[in-house]
Amino acid sequence: MVTHVPAEAHGDERGALLAFIEAQRGGVRRAVLGLTEEQAASRPSASELSLSGLLKHTAQAELTWLRMAQQAPNELNPSPETFADSFRLVEDESVEDVLAFWDRVAKETEEFLRTVPSLDDTFPLPEAPWFPKDGRVSMRWMALHLVEEIARHAGHADIIRESLDGKTAFELVDMERDA
Repeated sequence: MVTHVPAEAHGDERGALLAFIEAQRGGVRRAVLGLTEEQAASRPSASELSLSGLLKHTAQAELTWLRMAQQAPNELNPSPETFADSFRLVEDESVEDVLAFWDRVAKETEEFLRTVPSLDDTFPLPEAPWFPKDGRVSMRWMALHLVEEIARHAGHADIIRESLDGKTAFELVDMERDA
């Protein structure tokens, strides 16, 4: 659900891609509006997913794709052993901490996509059974993938939030506007 399309998105491919990424981020972020830490961590459906876990996972996934595109080390050092922790808050983490982390990642993603020489530039995909051997994707592909990835999790967040207290995405947009 797009709630605001900035003027710079019109006629500017980079701006349009960034506007769609931000719109999908908003769907995930709004899902935790007005909730306690306990509510955000609860799992009210058959799924193992919680809103705080989705928030963390989506922010970390964006950073992972950004670091791949930058061909830079990922400071989170994701591994198969820590993968489950990307879906739940651990130790002293809070929703507020994760939102602040995602703000920093979002700003860096925007700066990167606005300054990369060309959206046609490519970067290598890591070795994984789900990627083609020696696969490469463009910066444009990465931006579109972020829209897809974040939108998938925004849909999950909609279902979880509605299961918690009946609030729908439209009601959350109104809550955000009133805040």
